[in-house]
Amino acid sequence: MELKFSRDNAEVDEIIDLLMEKAGGIHHAPSVREMILTALKAGQESDYLADLKLLNSTMKEMRYTNKVFAPYRQKKKVTIFGSARTGRDEPMYAKCVTFSRLLAEKGYMIITGGGGGIMEAGNEGAGAMNSFAVNIRLPFEQMPNRVMLANPRLITYKYFFTRKVAFVKETEAIAVFPGGFGTLDEAMEVFTLIQTGKTSPKPLVLLEDEDGYWTQWFEFVKECLLGKGFISGEDFSIFTITRDVNEAIQVIEDFYRNYHSLRFVNSHLIFRLTKELSKENIERLEDEFPEIRLPGTRICACAPFPEESDEPDLLKYHRISLRFNHQHYGLLMAFIGRINTF
Repeated sequence: MELKFSRDNAEVDEIIDLLMEKAGGIHHAPSVREMILTALKAGQESDYLADLKLLNSTMKEMRYTNKVFAPYRQKKKVTIFGSARTGRDEPMYAKCVTFSRLLAEKGYMIITGGGGGIMEAGNEGAGAMNSFAVNIRLPFEQMPNRVMLANPRLITYKYFFTRKVAFVKETEAIAVFPGGFGTLDEAMEVFTLIQTGKTSPKPLVLLEDEDGYWTQWFEFVKECLLGKGFISGEDFSIFTITRDVNEAIQVIEDFYRNYHSLRFVNSHLIFRLTKELSKENIERLEDEFPEIRLPGTRICACAPFPEESDEPDLLKYHRISLRFNHQHYGLLMAFIGRINTF
């Protein structure tokens, strides 16, 4: 039988409905029904066991990720990346401890990879009660650090890609300390997600060491990426480099000074704001950022769209909407920065 996502599966649809009813407590039943059908279709279509194991493990890891993070949805979080090989006696370790401690004092929770070095420093500074660790099973280097070893917010992943989803999906900001291939891989992933609009805009702060780790990286980016036309100038709005932990924290705080969140509804990009913008504010945004909207369209104050009723806790916020030009996600970060100045 060829299964379909439409309700054209006769008895199979009835059995799935009965299964969900018997299980009880199912939220958003249409989505759960599609997941069940996806599993059944995968079983029909693939006779290669490794493919099915991959799908199974991926869903298990993402389900458990959602379970662990769900009680803390309303808590602000910052993800910290950095080298597992940074020693406890090194200045960057101490800087990370201070950074995460100050964030915890402001009400943030910290997400790290759960290993040693900078990851341990992030968990140490925030404390076990304010920390998550999204660890990865590796043959070396990645045992859980002493702060998170028996913590209920420790998650250990088989796959890097599911772990990366947790790092980015669950956080309001990302801080990157100097590190090796793994750190750069994580940082470049975030650059790409923000640049292409595959994650919501969020501040990305690169914490500098005394040797100019990120300054040297920045020179390479200017010369080889921008210089050869592989990126555009507006992409520099995506990140901030600083040596100062207080400045790094201020960058994060400032990003949410007025801006709260955004959402696409059909062809409209809606910005949710804590403070209402005046007509003059909106006109200034139109003058300063003409490229961000499609030609012939305007930026408008608006009420919540009917489609936003599925997020009732966000209906209280003020809004502006525009028809977004998807070529300019880098500029979108600068646009949000300008909103925060009003």
